[in-house]
Amino acid sequence: MSQSVRSARPNVPNQRLKMRRELAAAAMELFATKGYEETTVDEIAAAAGVARRTFFRHFRSKEEAIFPDHDDTLERAKAVLDAAPAHENPLDTVCRGIKEVMRMYAASPAVSVERYRLTREVPTLREREIASVARYERLFTRYLLGHFDESAAAGRDGDEDGLDEPLLAEVAASAVVTAHNHVLRRWLRAGGQGDVEAQLDRAFATVRRTFGTGFVAGRAAADPPAGAGGTNGAAGRKGEVLVTVARTDAPLDQVMRTIEEALRRG
Repeated sequence: MSQSVRSARPNVPNQRLKMRRELAAAAMELFATKGYEETTVDEIAAAAGVARRTFFRHFRSKEEAIFPDHDDTLERAKAVLDAAPAHENPLDTVCRGIKEVMRMYAASPAVSVERYRLTREVPTLREREIASVARYERLFTRYLLGHFDESAAAGRDGDEDGLDEPLLAEVAASAVVTAHNHVLRRWLRAGGQGDVEAQLDRAFATVRRTFGTGFVAGRAAADPPAGAGGTNGAAGRKGEVLVTVARTDAPLDQVMRTIEEALRRG
């Protein structure tokens, strides 16, 4: 095949993402003007200039339509983990991975602010957003499970039971995601103004101080134990979910302490 023929072939992933974003823009505008409950899939498709069947090739439901980038962003975050330098602390790698999510939001501040407003007003959209967040937590938990400091397994700080690897991996992954979401919400409430990446770096410094021990660079990622990082909450304990309550405007170190205290009680 000649170079000219190859160049003429459309970039299918880019075309797919472009259509998903157009459908998302149409959905968000209709949700804002007509209301979420009153808007139909047919109306979203018509506003985007496509058929109903085209909508369902890209999204399974109308609530899914305002989150067009998460699938691609999850793949970019995974690529960061896969390409991590051998010398890098795994927790630092995870922090770099979730920056792909922040960059997704920061690329279109006005759209992100409007999406935030909609998710606060419509419980169904909020639930969809929570489900998306859980996918990143599972990805990071699996990665951290493959990068433990084996010298810590025999015990740490006088703990005869040793290091609870699935617990630490899930807590650390959750802390990174919590720090990211804390900064993201604050940035969105400010109208998408300010250097959000610098704010994120400061938040990650708090996470590293709290959860940075126990991991080691250079180990190959291993398959997680059965049930670890699954869809039902705590690693290896199917059906159990950790729920904590903290004010969204609370300082990040206070949020981290809330998570730690809840885990000790659990």
